[in-house]
Amino acid sequence: MSDGDAVLFAEPGARWRAVAYGPLLCLLVLVLELVTSSPAHWFALIFCGALIAAFVALQVFAGRRHVSVELTESTLRQGAETLPLTGIASVLPERDEHSWNDEDWESARALGELSGVPRRRKGIGLRLRDGGLVQAWARDHRGLRTALTAVLDRAGVAAPESEGVAAQRSEDTVATEIEGVAVRESESSEERHSENGADR
Repeated sequence: MSDGDAVLFAEPGARWRAVAYGPLLCLLVLVLELVTSSPAHWFALIFCGALIAAFVALQVFAGRRHVSVELTESTLRQGAETLPLTGIASVLPERDEHSWNDEDWESARALGELSGVPRRRKGIGLRLRDGGLVQAWARDHRGLRTALTAVLDRAGVAAPESEGVAAQRSEDTVATEIEGVAVRESESSEERHSENGADR
């Protein structure tokens, strides 16, 4: 993140507090053994607590490196890959849940160094300035979509794809109105000719 850039959206990927869960569970078992006057398994519980903590620490480190998300005013970071917002042309609409057909962006490369969208995350289609498609992703995908669309609008870098669709619809509406006026004028002209013929 560059100096002065505020974080607009972030997901850590994993939290360090999870490392303490295993040792705390082992400590609870040890306390119960002492309270109930059962034989205390000091070595086994300490060993298990340390082993669980080490294993979870590796998972947290990997999660924070590979599935964390951070959006600032200038960049979108997905795992270890950072994409400048100036490279994004548009944010594509969500997939229609009632449609049987997949969207083109759903088969596009997912940002980051993983082979696809991470588990328990959902993709967001992005069209790049060079015409390519990629997938951003997040656990709170709607929150990321909202924040990303807002920052692109403020920076004037890109407009959501839906605005382009709305503009196209507006143009179609104008064209339809022009055609309607032409048809009405033609009908009015035919009526005048018919009335003139009837007067004679």
